[in-house]
Amino acid sequence: MPIVRTNDIDTYYERRGDGPVLLFVHAAIVDASQWLPQLEALSDEYTTIAYDVRGHGLTGRSEREEYSVDLFVDDLEALVEELELDQPVIVGLSTGGCIAQAYAVRHPESIAGLVLADTFTAAVLDWRDRVQFAALRATVPPARLVGYERVERVKNWFHERFDAGATGDYGNIERLRRGKPNMATDEFAKVIRAIADFPETTVDLTAITVPTLVLYGENELQFIRRHVLRIAAEIPDVTVRKVPNAGHAANLDNHEFFTAAMAAFLTDHIYTDRTPSVGEPGDTGEPV
Repeated sequence: MPIVRTNDIDTYYERRGDGPVLLFVHAAIVDASQWLPQLEALSDEYTTIAYDVRGHGLTGRSEREEYSVDLFVDDLEALVEELELDQPVIVGLSTGGCIAQAYAVRHPESIAGLVLADTFTAAVLDWRDRVQFAALRATVPPARLVGYERVERVKNWFHERFDAGATGDYGNIERLRRGKPNMATDEFAKVIRAIADFPETTVDLTAITVPTLVLYGENELQFIRRHVLRIAAEIPDVTVRKVPNAGHAANLDNHEFFTAAMAAFLTDHIYTDRTPSVGEPGDTGEPV
């Protein structure tokens, strides 16, 4: 089992292929297996690496009493250094996208590109964002009583009924978790609080100078759609693609389109001497 020491934890990672490095950062409360469709499809042309973020999967728990996005970025820094990765493209989804953008701001010259999927910024855009982050923090006490999976199902039910157009195949996430040990409740609480505190992190998106692809599901939450607009407005070299028939886990809901969009972006904007190893995505229309 591939393990590398990063800061004070042993981090599990998966590695495939050979070529320029694509380093994948998963969403909260899942693990590196979220990226399996992309790890496999893109490994013919690239070195694809995904790891379990602190508190998740085979990396598991740590003795830290509190987590933060800055801490997750420190861990990512250590991983890049220990694996001696040169100019990787960082790919992050949801919370992984928060980690990826914060890393890109901290190390703008050490990465070749950035892919942000179904993610949000550290900005609080209006009262709706304040409600969103407060509601996220409020999931911790009931999760301690009935388990985070029940709380998550209730949260998804509310999103689908009160956030117009927000849908997704949550079965994809449940299938990823099947047969794996449940995340410890204390770890869940630390991760959720880290996300809820993301607005306290300084992330200047205008400092990201590398080519950046932003992907979001056409059935995404309005919260994410608002932040896609901000990302598109602030990152200088940005491409935005809407993933059809997808919700908040667009890389799983429509993995064929998602992967093809990534492959096309990489060859069009970063590795221009290559041709996409997977099919071209179709037209997705407007970015919101």
